[in-house]
Amino acid sequence: MKQLSLAETGFLPKAGKQTRKAVFLAEMETVVPWSRLESLIEPFYPKKGNGRPPMPLGTMLRIHFLQQWFGYSDPAMEEALHDVPLLRQFAGLDAFEDVMPDESTILRFRHLLEKHDLAVAIFAEVNAVLSEKGLSMKRGTVVDATLIAAPSSTKNEDKKRDPEMTQTKKGNQWHFGMKAHIGVDADSGLIHTVECTTAKVADIAMMEKCLHGEEAIALGDRGYHKKNRTIDEFQKEGNLSVLTPSKKPAGGVLTQEQKAFNRMLSSVRAVVEHPFRVVKRQFGFVKVRYRGLAKNTGQIVTLFALANLWMARKRLLPLLGEVRP
Repeated sequence: MKQLSLAETGFLPKAGKQTRKAVFLAEMETVVPWSRLESLIEPFYPKKGNGRPPMPLGTMLRIHFLQQWFGYSDPAMEEALHDVPLLRQFAGLDAFEDVMPDESTILRFRHLLEKHDLAVAIFAEVNAVLSEKGLSMKRGTVVDATLIAAPSSTKNEDKKRDPEMTQTKKGNQWHFGMKAHIGVDADSGLIHTVECTTAKVADIAMMEKCLHGEEAIALGDRGYHKKNRTIDEFQKEGNLSVLTPSKKPAGGVLTQEQKAFNRMLSSVRAVVEHPFRVVKRQFGFVKVRYRGLAKNTGQIVTLFALANLWMARKRLLPLLGEVRP
């Protein structure tokens, strides 16, 4: 990124303490493979000489990721770039020399990624980098799904709910929205597969799509249950072993052995909950932002790519060098 002007750096705070946001952005600046991701987008990005000069690709990609990390809408991102020097610095923008991208420019960049399905390419490239660093073992997979709420109100221009979202019942509560199904490496805890569906699609129907095909064992919760997937009547499915918890029989109780196995399985499966925590709590993504599955799928895939980098950062940083916020 370019050198900031003296005027811009001169007005940055001089406090000795580094904020958590500053440390986070310094770590992400180091672990995100910027040059490789930019090379994926560059063939589709507008070139100079065709009308208004485009913003630098690296700047727009950083702004797009800032939106995912901090939950900014397009208008809120434009205002944040004017208000927050730390975000401008991360994006490589100088308030005294550069024109800040407006919300339309930010929107067009997102549409470019959606049009060419580049979120999937970004996710694949991030995983390729992690695999090259030896952080993905691929011997076992843990599968799970999470519900993501969508607005159920009909107070909009169409006077109806999003037709691509559906409702499903979990426990005694109904949920309206979509599902994100993921396959997580059992050793590293990193996501290798992301599939998005409407909420009513059963978890078990998506299990095969959440596997990469090289694992010897897959672990799931009760949503993936079959009789041959418990310790009581276990049978391999080809070369794959699938294990799920034993269900309590109607009017009966689980044996001590079944309870012990369920606890052991739950402790191993806990690794699949970490990506959901990062996306929903760390990045604050608890409700879809757009209408339709395609746009929201692009954002969710990007979020899980960034979640992989966040979860792997402590292992990546020693390999990439010291971070100085």
